Amino acid sequence: MAEGTGTQRPPASPAVTAAGFDRSLILPMVLGVVLNPVNSSMIAVALVPIGVAFGAPPAETAWLVSALYLATAVGQPVAGRLVDMVGPRPVYLVGAGLVGVAGVLGAVAPDLGVLIAARVLLGLGTCAGYPAAMSLIRGEAGSGSPTGALTVLAVAGQVVSVVGPTLGGLLTELGGWRTTFTVNVPLSLACLALGVWRLPRRERRPARLDLPGMALFAVALTALLLFLMDWRHWYLVPVTLAAGAALAVRELRVDDPFIDLRVLGGNGPLLVTFGRTLLTFAVSYSFLYGFTQWLEHGRGLSPTVAGLVLLPLFLTAITVSAITGRRVEVRGKLVVGGLTQVTGCALLLFVDGASPVWLLVLIAAVLGLPQGLNALGNQNAMYHQVEAERMGASAGLLRTFSYLGAMLAAAANGAFLGHGADTAGLHDLALVMLGAAILFLAASALDRSLRGIRGERS
Repeated sequence: MAEGTGTQRPPASPAVTAAGFDRSLILPMVLGVVLNPVNSSMIAVALVPIGVAFGAPPAETAWLVSALYLATAVGQPVAGRLVDMVGPRPVYLVGAGLVGVAGVLGAVAPDLGVLIAARVLLGLGTCAGYPAAMSLIRGEAGSGSPTGALTVLAVAGQVVSVVGPTLGGLLTELGGWRTTFTVNVPLSLACLALGVWRLPRRERRPARLDLPGMALFAVALTALLLFLMDWRHWYLVPVTLAAGAALAVRELRVDDPFIDLRVLGGNGPLLVTFGRTLLTFAVSYSFLYGFTQWLEHGRGLSPTVAGLVLLPLFLTAITVSAITGRRVEVRGKLVVGGLTQVTGCALLLFVDGASPVWLLVLIAAVLGLPQGLNALGNQNAMYHQVEAERMGASAGLLRTFSYLGAMLAAAANGAFLGHGADTAGLHDLALVMLGAAILFLAASALDRSLRGIRGERS
C-alpha cells in the first residue's frame, strides 16, 4: 500500500499473519472502537447526580443519552465516507482529538446545555473508531477473512458495555460525575499516541466531498430519530420524507455521491444485512429496556437482583462470540441466532408476576445467544459484501441501522410500558419482538448469498 506521499510502505513485519493482517493494529483499533460503548454505558449511573447538580428533571437529563445516539447515528456514515476518501489514520486521529476536547468541555460544563453539547461532540468523535477499524482490517487482510480481528472488535464492545456502568459508578463515587467526562482525556491521548505510532498512512482516493448530500442525510435521519423518540412530533415525518427524497435526487445526479444509491441498490445482500442489523438491535434493546423495567416493577425484584438476573445475557453473548468468532461461516451463526431469538421472545409470553427466578435467568441466557451471534454475523457478512473502497461508509451505515433499531426499541417500550411496566405490557412488547425475530430468521435462512462466505469473497 502507498503512503500519503506516494512512497511504498515498508515490508510487513513478523506480526503480520498469514492472511496479511498486522496484529500491532489491534490495540489502537480496539481502543478506538470502545470509546463509543464506554461513553454510552457510563452515563447511566451519572444521570441522577447530574440532575441534582443542575436541578434538571429526568426528561432533560435524558438528552445526555439521546444527544450521543443522535450524533453517532448521523456521524457514523459521514466518518466512514471520510475514511474511504482520506484513509483511516487521519479520521481516527481527528475523532480521538474530538473525544479529548469533549472530555474537557464536559468536565468544566457550567450548565446542562453545555454538557449536552459535550455529549454531541463526544458522539461525533467516537464515530471514527469503527469505520476506521473495519477499513484497516480490510486494507491489511485484503479479501480474506480475518475472523480473529473481527471477533476481537465484537467482543471488546460487548465487554465494555457490561463493565461501563460499573466503571461509571466507580468514577462517580471517587471523583463525582464529572470524572465520567474527564476519563475521556487520557483515553483520547492514548488513541492519539497509538494512532500516530501504529496506524499506517495510505494513499488518498481522489474524490469530492458531497457536503449537500451529507447535510440532507443528517436532516432526514435526525428528523426520523427525533420522531421515533417522541411520536407526538408528527410533523417530523414529512420533514424526513422531504429530506430523504431530496437526498435520493441529489445522490443519483452527482458523480461522487456521499451514499452511492446505484451501487447500494444493486447490492441486495448488503441491504438485507442492514435490515437484519436493524431487527437485531430492535429485539435486543427491547428486551434489555423492557425486561429490566418489568423485573423491578412487574416482578418486584430489587435493582441489584434484577441486574444479577440479566448477567447471563451479557456473559452468554461474550462467550458465544469468543467461541464461534473464528468460524468463517456466517449463515449458520445467523440461523442459530434467529432460532434462539424466536425461542427467547416466545418464552417471554409465559412469564408473570409469580414466575420463578430460575426461569427469568434462563430467558436471559437464551437471549444472550442471539446477542452474541447476530451482531457478529451481520458484521462479518457486511465485511464480505462490500468493496474495499466503500468499507468505511458501509461500516458507518451498519452502525446507523443499529442505532435505528435501538430507537425503535425505545419507542416500542414507551408505547407498551409507558403506563407502567406490568405483565400485560411486557407480553404486548414480546409479541412485537417475536414478529421481528421471525422476520430476522427468515431473512437469514432465505439469504442464499450467505452460503458463499467461506473465507474468500464470493
